[in-house]
Amino acid sequence: MAFLSQAQAAPAWFLSLAFLGTLYAAAFSFRLLAHLALCLRRPKDLRRRYGAWAVVTGPTSGIGRSVALELASRGLNLVLVDLNAANLKEIAHTVRSRHAVQTKTVVFDLSLVSTAQGDEAMRRLREAVVGLDVGVLVNNAGVAKPGAVYLHEADVEACVRMMRVNLWALTEVTAAVLPGMLERRRGAVVNMGSASSEAIPSFPLHTMYAATKRYVAQFSRSLYVEYRSKGIDVQCQAPFYVATRIVSRLAETGRAGRLSMFLIAPTPDAYASAAVRWIGHGPPLCAPNLGHQLLWCLAAVLPDFVHDWLRMREHLQHRALAQRASRRRAGVPITVK
Repeated sequence: MAFLSQAQAAPAWFLSLAFLGTLYAAAFSFRLLAHLALCLRRPKDLRRRYGAWAVVTGPTSGIGRSVALELASRGLNLVLVDLNAANLKEIAHTVRSRHAVQTKTVVFDLSLVSTAQGDEAMRRLREAVVGLDVGVLVNNAGVAKPGAVYLHEADVEACVRMMRVNLWALTEVTAAVLPGMLERRRGAVVNMGSASSEAIPSFPLHTMYAATKRYVAQFSRSLYVEYRSKGIDVQCQAPFYVATRIVSRLAETGRAGRLSMFLIAPTPDAYASAAVRWIGHGPPLCAPNLGHQLLWCLAAVLPDFVHDWLRMREHLQHRALAQRASRRRAGVPITVK
C-alpha cells in the first residue's frame, strides 16, 4: 500500500514542479517580450511630454555623463550638478558642442548636505531652477566608499558621506524640483538604485551601500504612488554592473567579476540609451538593460544561500584588493602568500 501511495504521489510532485517551471518560463518570456516591445516602440518625446530642462546629478563621469549626453541628444537643456567645477565646465562644453541645447552648472558637494556649506549649495540649486521648465530629474550621484569592509572596519566619516549623498542629498534635490513639476502637473524623476539591494538577497562587505540603495528603491516606489495621479512619473532604475572605471577595477578581482564585467555589463553609453528610453515606461522599479533583466531572472532561480556564498567569496576578493592597494599607497611591503 505504501508503495502504491508513493507511486500515486510522484506524478503530483512532477506536475507541481512542471507548473512552477511553466510559470517561471512565462514570467521570463513576458519580461523579454516587454523589453523587446519597448525597444521597438517609438521613444517618448521627453521635451514635449515633461518639459524643456533636465537636472542631472553626478554628470561628469560614468553613467551620469552618458545620461546627460543622451538627454541632450533628445533636445533637453541641462542643469548639471557636481562637486568639481572644472569637470562641470568640461561636460557642459561637451554637451553644447555636440547638441544645440543650453546648460547651467551648479557646484555642489552632495556629501555636505545638512551642513552650512550644503545649505548654501542647495540654495544655489533652487535659484538655478527657478523659472525653468524642469521636466526630468535624474538623481545619478552616488558613493560606494568605504567599499568592501566589515562593519567594524568601516571609516565612520566615509560612511556618513555615503549616506549623505545616497540618501539625504537625493531626497533634498527631489524635494527642490518637485514643486515646479506639481505646478505644471508633469515631470519625471529617475533615481539610480542598484540590483544589489533588489535582485540579490544580501550584499556582504558592501552592506551599507546596498542598504542605502534599498532606501532609494522604497523612496521611489512610494513617491510613484503619491504623484502618479498628478502627472509625475517616478522610477528607480536598478542596474547590475555597468562598465565604468570602478567596475573595471572590481572585475580584476576574480572570475565572477570578470564574467559579470565582460559578458553582462553594458558600456555607460549603452546603458544610458536604454535608461532614457525607459523613462515614463514600466513599473517604478526596473532594469532597463536587457542583459540586466535576464540576469535578474537568473538571480531569482538561485537559492539565497548560493547567492550569499558567491557574494561573500567575491567581496572578500574586493576587500583583499583594496587592502593591497592601500598598503601600496602607504609604501608598506606586500607579502604574497
